Amino acid sequence: MTSHLHRLSMWACIASALLTSTLSAYAQKTDYPTKPIRMVVTFPPGGSTDVVLRMLLPRLNDKLGQQVVVDNRPGAGGNIGLSLVAKAAPDGYTLGIGAAGGLSANASLYAQMPFDPVKDLKPVSMVAAIPFVLIGQPGLPAKNFNELMAYAKSNPGKLSIAHGGNGTAMHLSTALLNQMSDMKLVEIPYKGSGPAALDVLTGQVPLAIVDLPASLQHIKAGKLTAYAVTSLQRLSSLPDVPTLSESGLTGYDSTGWFGMVAPAGTPSAVVTRMNTEMAAALNDDSIKTSMRNLGVEPAPSSVEGFEAYIKSESQKWAKVIKTANIKIE
Repeated sequence: MTSHLHRLSMWACIASALLTSTLSAYAQKTDYPTKPIRMVVTFPPGGSTDVVLRMLLPRLNDKLGQQVVVDNRPGAGGNIGLSLVAKAAPDGYTLGIGAAGGLSANASLYAQMPFDPVKDLKPVSMVAAIPFVLIGQPGLPAKNFNELMAYAKSNPGKLSIAHGGNGTAMHLSTALLNQMSDMKLVEIPYKGSGPAALDVLTGQVPLAIVDLPASLQHIKAGKLTAYAVTSLQRLSSLPDVPTLSESGLTGYDSTGWFGMVAPAGTPSAVVTRMNTEMAAALNDDSIKTSMRNLGVEPAPSSVEGFEAYIKSESQKWAKVIKTANIKIE
């Protein structure tokens, strides 16, 4: 009897310990966050991604009850910043904002990666889409994309096109344009969308694929010709500019984007909380208006939806990269 009571007592103690541990873990998850959150941004201060995140910070700080501290870590197409996130403790206190390159294309672009985007990171939420636009000097003898394509094909290898830098989404968009149109445009990498747009504006290069924040005001002022946007749908900010898909390159679709990720193994309760708060912030009318005024489209998503999108983008760009034989050491 004594032995039996001892065993019952022992199991009761174990059960009590397990219950206490479970409740403690549950409390920790539901109390999150209890201290500031480090948000690693893979772009420099002042870029559109950084600007958008800082728009969201007051709302996020208020709802989370803790400060979200931005840590800008640009470089290597996003690999530097995302590597820090991938190697951080999976406790929800180090998160990252990565873009199309680092989260989908870099695995095909770089011979060696400092992390595995699939195994080492957990998607949290898409944040925004940044549409691209094909721009040209107003003096070009082409009023629309079809005329531009005809002109380029009658002058093979003579037209150059700038983009935002090797390995960027704008670079891949340009490669896809060349593959689908056979225009044989000479691709010229720049250090960012702004410098590329500026050189089209000043006549240094005839064409470019750039993001909307770098070009929208010049297009509206008539200083740049907008031949087409790269998304499947027309843009509310440029309703009269057709898409490349409806201009003859059926199915052409390329949009810059960025989203929030966490280290793999981050508790699902933390991921869900951050996804919920990000969606609420992105659905705020004043925030949506401010983002769209910059040429950036709010794009909240579910965790599962963002994960599936990254997978599809990775497969799509792997084919483009292989066909174009693009490599980055």
